[in-house]
Amino acid sequence: MSRAKSTLEQWRILQAVVDHGGYAQAAEALNKSQSSLNHAVAKLQHQLGIELLEVRGRKAHLTPQGEVLLRRSRHLTQMVGELEQLAGNLEQGWEPSLTVGRELIYPMEHLVCALARFLPLCRGTRVTVLDSVITGTHELILENKVDIAICGGQPPKGYLAEPLCEIELILLCSPQHPLASLPAPLDDKELARHLQLVIKDTALKSPKELGWLKAEQRWTLSNFHEALAILKRGMGFCWLPLHLVEQELEMGELVRLQLQGSSARRVPLSLVIPNRDRQGPAARLLEQLILERHGKGQETVETEQTRDETND
Repeated sequence: MSRAKSTLEQWRILQAVVDHGGYAQAAEALNKSQSSLNHAVAKLQHQLGIELLEVRGRKAHLTPQGEVLLRRSRHLTQMVGELEQLAGNLEQGWEPSLTVGRELIYPMEHLVCALARFLPLCRGTRVTVLDSVITGTHELILENKVDIAICGGQPPKGYLAEPLCEIELILLCSPQHPLASLPAPLDDKELARHLQLVIKDTALKSPKELGWLKAEQRWTLSNFHEALAILKRGMGFCWLPLHLVEQELEMGELVRLQLQGSSARRVPLSLVIPNRDRQGPAARLLEQLILERHGKGQETVETEQTRDETND
């Protein structure tokens, strides 16, 4: 493998000379002698065999070749800085990555708001969000595949959960669907004659089928967007979260059906930490930010942030 002709320090010096408008200003900012900066840049140009800077009057200006190389060098020094920061974080036990399991009916807006606050504090931690359905979320928890889980209904036996919110599921179809013209409330026998759209359970080994599944014909889909597209074409009926279809209801693209004995369902959602023993500081911070989104855990979050700011 060939040896590099230049060093990161040389590129950092070049960046400082350009950013501060000259050798004297850069020397003051870096607390180095001006002659050492002149020598470093001159040596860099000699090693590369290309002129990077040219002096006009008392100010150094980038050459066209220098502009291209300087731009590339900034990516390089930034990556090295992030790498060094990550090494320091790993030494302190800060997790390099987190995985969050999200029950599909949980409003993504809540999670996005928590992640927006997490981003400036995350120290480069990568986040993966896994959407899951019904017992699929339980499976993620039981098999320790996620660091944080947002679970629908009752959590798996033996796991503690912090309640977050309740989601209302409503029965929907297109205004052009035959069910929309029938008098309310609908009889479940009438409903069973039509196509039902259901969202697939993401568990690899689902113990049983959940939900109203009496329809003679059923299409199974992987997400709500697919179900909405089919509903709007006048095909089938489906239970969907109210917060996802408010716009379609307001615009008249979908109508709400009243079913005798079950016109709506409320599903509680809660936060579960599958393994508290292995939970690190990044996971604790994100957990508290999610809880704060629902009016819980604010004091803990502020304490965590204050501690980080003090350490910095």
